[in-house]
Amino acid sequence: MAEAAESCFLGFDFSTQQLKVVAIDGNLEVIHQSSVQFDSELPEFRTHGGVHIHEDKLTVTSPVLMWVKALDVLLERMRDSGFDFSRVKAVSGSGQQHGSVFWRSGARQTLKRLNPQQRLHHLLQGCFALQDSPVWMDSSTADECVSLEASVGGAQSLADITGSRAYERFTGNQIAKIYRLKPKEFSETERISLISSFAASLFLGDFAPIDFSDGSGMNLMDIFQKRWSSVCLQATAPHLSERLGELTPSTAVLGCVSPYYSERYGFPQNCRVVAFTGDNPGSLAGMRLREGDLAVSLGTSDTVFLWIQEPKPSVEGHIFCNPVDCSAYMALICFKNGSLTRERVRDECAGGSWERFSSALRDTHMGNSGNIGMYYDVLEITPAAAGVHRFNAEGHQVSAFQPQVEIRALVEGQFMAKRVHAEKLGYKIIQGSRVLATGGASANREILQVLSDVFNAPVYTIDVANSACLGCAYRAAHGVVADSGVSFRETVRNAPEPQLAVRPTPGAQEVYLPMLERFAKLEEQLLR
Repeated sequence: MAEAAESCFLGFDFSTQQLKVVAIDGNLEVIHQSSVQFDSELPEFRTHGGVHIHEDKLTVTSPVLMWVKALDVLLERMRDSGFDFSRVKAVSGSGQQHGSVFWRSGARQTLKRLNPQQRLHHLLQGCFALQDSPVWMDSSTADECVSLEASVGGAQSLADITGSRAYERFTGNQIAKIYRLKPKEFSETERISLISSFAASLFLGDFAPIDFSDGSGMNLMDIFQKRWSSVCLQATAPHLSERLGELTPSTAVLGCVSPYYSERYGFPQNCRVVAFTGDNPGSLAGMRLREGDLAVSLGTSDTVFLWIQEPKPSVEGHIFCNPVDCSAYMALICFKNGSLTRERVRDECAGGSWERFSSALRDTHMGNSGNIGMYYDVLEITPAAAGVHRFNAEGHQVSAFQPQVEIRALVEGQFMAKRVHAEKLGYKIIQGSRVLATGGASANREILQVLSDVFNAPVYTIDVANSACLGCAYRAAHGVVADSGVSFRETVRNAPEPQLAVRPTPGAQEVYLPMLERFAKLEEQLLR
């Protein structure tokens, strides 16, 4: 145990607004946390929320050197606080998904010859063909999306290859736009990284490969063959495969840290760099999902993370390769109408009181006497629908429900939608399935009870503060032993467990299975 406590693993997260790090010891205890806020601590880059929003309001970028300088500041801060880098056995990390970095020709040689007497952002300032990187908030590539889908036979065909239909923020479409509008910069580009593989490159002192999990958020990778899709590459830009490099398993050890970090900060020369991944896959690792699990974040938007063995790609949601098990997949579905819709119904039907809202859920029965509601205050993503739609037990649309019925219809409808769309992507409830709940509404026991009943599975609550960071620290620890056949689950078995909140009410399955079938048919009818 003493030896385990002496070893240490670092997980970094290059997120939209800050760079964060979590250090854990060999017993998986958090021993250090630190962060650098981009706007306030690096004001010279003039970002707001970590980004630059351009005049067209569609183009959104971030300065690459800001991320490099943030790493300088973070590591110097850790060193000055007395952090002992000589204990670090491995590092891994994550980056905001879908962002891309265009390395200028010659950058690889610069990475290999870093002078430990100088700060990283000084050494790399001439290394980027684009000074500002497209990020996930960018929505300026509508034309490229149309073109890509057409080139492969439509949205579903693209999803069948890459796990998602064409999305404006996805890297392939961003690359196509750069090739079209900035041919000079594209021709000067030696390597295109995701933010995650860019960050790994900084530690490796060489170009790091893109991992399977983050690579599956690009509209460029065949997620079943685990290689670049030639038809997608050809539809995007010429000579793209050499600019992207090879793909790598998300559990792979890429090598040891650059001598720069040993000489400047005292990292051991044999400190491993485990493949970096996207922030959503990093969060799956931090939440320690396993087969059959589903995680629901109940916030402004509701987000569902799924562990899937046999995915069924759709034009809704996203399928990614699993970051901790190369034989499995993860899915992500986002629902815009989350907490704000719940708050509106609380205000209108419960006088603004969460206690009265909860009381209405306690006082009404599972299944709501056959009444079903679909509440889309803003245009929903999944499905693409708007407005409030209420159906009585006979399936007829009605204009209003009684307040208590309205409250239950809202909550049941939100969770039935999550289960219906999760199952469309291949999710199956199996023996031992758990629902992991986080976000603001996870504090409400009555809401969680409905969630448990609809999914017929126990609901656990988890603290996911810094989940991507923590997940990547876990991934660093796993990467060191993965080649020996040790599973991620075995690696993190001693990590703090989520807390059981509620179990399904007896008879819930009998009530909700026919309700779910009805819900799916009514939703299809609505979309028609």
